[in-house]
Amino acid sequence: MRKFFGTSVVAISAAAMLALAGCGSGRDGDSGSSGEAAKGFAANSLIGVALPAKTSENWVLAGDLFTNGLKEAGFQGDVQYAGASTTVADQQAQITAMVTKGAKVIVIGATDAAQLSTQVAAAHAAGVKVIAYDRLITNTPDLDYYVAFDNFKVGQLQGQALLDGMKAKKPNGPYNIELFSGSPDDNNAGVFFDGAMSVLKPAIDKGDVVVASGQKDVKQTAIQGWKAEGAQARMDQLLTSTYGSKELDGVLSPNDTLARAILTSVKGAGKPTPIVTGQDSEVESVKSIVAGEQYMTINKDTRNLVKETINMVKALQAGNTPQVNDTKSYNNGSKVVDTFLLPPVAVTKANAAEAYANDPKLAPLTK
Repeated sequence: MRKFFGTSVVAISAAAMLALAGCGSGRDGDSGSSGEAAKGFAANSLIGVALPAKTSENWVLAGDLFTNGLKEAGFQGDVQYAGASTTVADQQAQITAMVTKGAKVIVIGATDAAQLSTQVAAAHAAGVKVIAYDRLITNTPDLDYYVAFDNFKVGQLQGQALLDGMKAKKPNGPYNIELFSGSPDDNNAGVFFDGAMSVLKPAIDKGDVVVASGQKDVKQTAIQGWKAEGAQARMDQLLTSTYGSKELDGVLSPNDTLARAILTSVKGAGKPTPIVTGQDSEVESVKSIVAGEQYMTINKDTRNLVKETINMVKALQAGNTPQVNDTKSYNNGSKVVDTFLLPPVAVTKANAAEAYANDPKLAPLTK
């Protein structure tokens, strides 16, 4: 059973890998839930959506999609964003207000996954169903469902792309790399990192890949708040301290915002462009990939994630059990949470046109 409430790099045992393989093929076809069905509620009920600060294009898009999608489904939507502060107080207050206003379901994209247990417990006590959106809420037995892309798989795809990209550019190693991870208050940051390291660690242990700075721990690599300026400052420092005469072959970046900041740092130092990973298919990064700068991103279509979340709300409204496809892997520290996972897609210049063919915003960028 995978436990995704920590942020340290974990060694993936043979048993865990078998568990990953076992739930991989079944995720698309399994349905049902170990939880009880809801009693149902009025079709025009209030549905709360509490999202973090607008730190990426995908969060902005998610808010718009929830606002429009809930309205189209006949619900009253209350979509709120936390402030730009790194504290979770805004979101805690917003969730409390949604419970007070009589929301039947609250969807939460957590600002800090470990600091919402009190609010989730209050929602549960009031009979409100709580769905964790994109980020697993930890250390609470009162969370009902989790909907997300397979974030461990995201990390694996990033790690493999980093290896493949470096080998394609320079057939023979060893390769010098640096590691970046996301904000320590985001549960997903550790999951991405663990997934990537499950691929990279064997190559590091063999000496085929070298983390030249020696900074291999997720705490050393974390960028608070997913802020671009934090990533750029850390990359500036690494280039100065470690890469005076050494060549930097690759950088594991967990998302597109940080990837572009890393590339800005490298360009500013006059260094050759390394292989840099990313995630989220942000417009500027897709342009960069097509231009041959950023090497790859991960396509996690927010439209599909919001659609599946609203499908969960519809099922609960009708008194039915929402469809899930993983009832074993996501232990939040207090319970195994019934989960619906969507598959992520790795995108490079080679497959960008195909990957974004049905995306009206990104398809024109690949032509």
